Amino acid sequence: MPRSKPLLLYDGRCEYCCYSVRYAQRLTGEAVEYRPYQEALNQFPDLTEAQCREAIQYIDTDGSIVAGAHAAFRTLAHVPGYRFWLRLYRWLPGFAPLAELKYRFVSANRDWAVRVSRIVWGKEWIPAEYTLTTWLFLRLFALIYLAAFVSWAVQWPGLIGENGILPVGDFFYAVERHLGLERYWLIPSLLWFSPSDIAVLVITWAGIILSVLLFFNIATRMCLLLLWLCYLSLFHGGQQFMSFQWDIFLLECGFLAMFLPSHPRIGVWLFRWLLFRFMFLSGAVKLLSGDPTWGDLTALYFHYETQPLPTPLAWYAHHLPFWFQEASVAIMFIIELVVPFLLFLPRRIRFFAAWNFIILEVFILLTGNYNFFNLLTILVCLLCFDDQAIRRVIPARWRDQSVPKRAGRASTMAAGALAGIILLVSSLLMWSTFNRGDLGRAAHLVRWALPLHIANNYGLFAVMTMRRPEIDVQGSMDGERWESYTFRYKPGPLVRRPRWNIPHQPRLDWQMWFAALGDYRRNPWFSNFMVALGQGTEDVLVLLEHNPFPERPPRYLRAVLYNYHFADPDRRTASGDWWTRELEGMYFPVIRIPLEQPSGGSGNDQ
Repeated sequence: MPRSKPLLLYDGRCEYCCYSVRYAQRLTGEAVEYRPYQEALNQFPDLTEAQCREAIQYIDTDGSIVAGAHAAFRTLAHVPGYRFWLRLYRWLPGFAPLAELKYRFVSANRDWAVRVSRIVWGKEWIPAEYTLTTWLFLRLFALIYLAAFVSWAVQWPGLIGENGILPVGDFFYAVERHLGLERYWLIPSLLWFSPSDIAVLVITWAGIILSVLLFFNIATRMCLLLLWLCYLSLFHGGQQFMSFQWDIFLLECGFLAMFLPSHPRIGVWLFRWLLFRFMFLSGAVKLLSGDPTWGDLTALYFHYETQPLPTPLAWYAHHLPFWFQEASVAIMFIIELVVPFLLFLPRRIRFFAAWNFIILEVFILLTGNYNFFNLLTILVCLLCFDDQAIRRVIPARWRDQSVPKRAGRASTMAAGALAGIILLVSSLLMWSTFNRGDLGRAAHLVRWALPLHIANNYGLFAVMTMRRPEIDVQGSMDGERWESYTFRYKPGPLVRRPRWNIPHQPRLDWQMWFAALGDYRRNPWFSNFMVALGQGTEDVLVLLEHNPFPERPPRYLRAVLYNYHFADPDRRTASGDWWTRELEGMYFPVIRIPLEQPSGGSGNDQ
């Protein structure tokens, strides 16, 4: 007989059935009626007690009845966002029999199933909500953006300003000469309107102001869009000085964050997919590289000493016993290669995975200066938790956040389509890591999406650096007596303790580490840097800690190469030195000032 709303009959004496039904009731609300078959079976002469004991029964408003997994999916179809399960059941070949097989297995093992469910879901199975989680994420994400823009604000004049190492105007004019209209897509940037110091200043300060507005939850959607656009513009204008993985990681996070205000569930799952790729690829590239130090677990013998900007704690970590270093690498591989798959399992298992990542990132943060990178990764882990978990650990005044208005159907479909593109592109990029970059025809789609950095490939330290060359830039008035320029964060004076710079990103210091691993002829920016020192360019000199020629520039410049090591405990106790070094030779030949700046040295070589 016709009913006003569908009815789900379940076994009221089955603990697992009751546990699952309470979850379904929280999801569907008043859309579905739930009753134990022991109370209502007499109303349905076509059903037997044996059928109801074996499986749940869904009675639709027209009186039709389905059972088992089909009944579960029909029930969930009353919840927006869960209807795809019923579509898979009906249309995906092989899905229905597999779903029914799983249902029968669980039904035959209900006592075991309820115990496992309480372990992985909790005492009660509460539908996941992300209103509070996403609200907290966006407030903290605003601080990450703020740190990134403020860090850039104190450096850009010496890096890409008119008097900087790689003037942004020269770069954009060079690109314009060599590319047609496709340049606007290949290098998307607001700086195309005016590749000038004023434009960089305006975009940078716009990013700072928008970060503050986002923190205070003012015009959140607009702030997220503009912040991403501002950072994307600076990323392309920053050339080599913005060519780091944390920059593309921030851009991808910034794009995904735009889903959270209106489509939090889509955004949360995209962030979990990003976290999976980031962690799994970080482990995979180490093995795929064939580097023997990763294979034999000896990489940490070198890492703490040879990483770009170690913290003071790196010295202590470097002197830990070898067995501890090897065990640490083994644990890292487990966390990066095995644990990421737990992100797609029930909530408590997912929590376990998130805590593993957080602990790993904290240890990396304590021993290496990676600006906001580790902090952002830890923040992404926040989206592995739901409101129920977050509510227990934050102040009471933050717990009551308004539920965002439900997005319209058109908006949801558009968000779903965009999420599908991101999943496709990111999956192709991930596949390229294991397929030597061969994507076939799909390469066109990836090349189309790459300039926007809505999906990226990741993987730091695929090959471990086993030595630490350091460039010592020196000047002289007479060509005989040489004095060294001192950088703010990279190793220099042997007695100077490694410094902290988190969340600041000293981009010149980082590029000096990369330059030391190669040749100055493959780093055109370095020649420009030497010219700026010879000209006494103030915007560049402020990036350094000590200028040995404050009155006027030196008449001669050169750069020599040293190999640095952490001092052993005995030497540090006796002399106070944190480092030792051996001279390796000349890095940049002696030049005499004045010198004309070489043409073409400010192009983007990436």
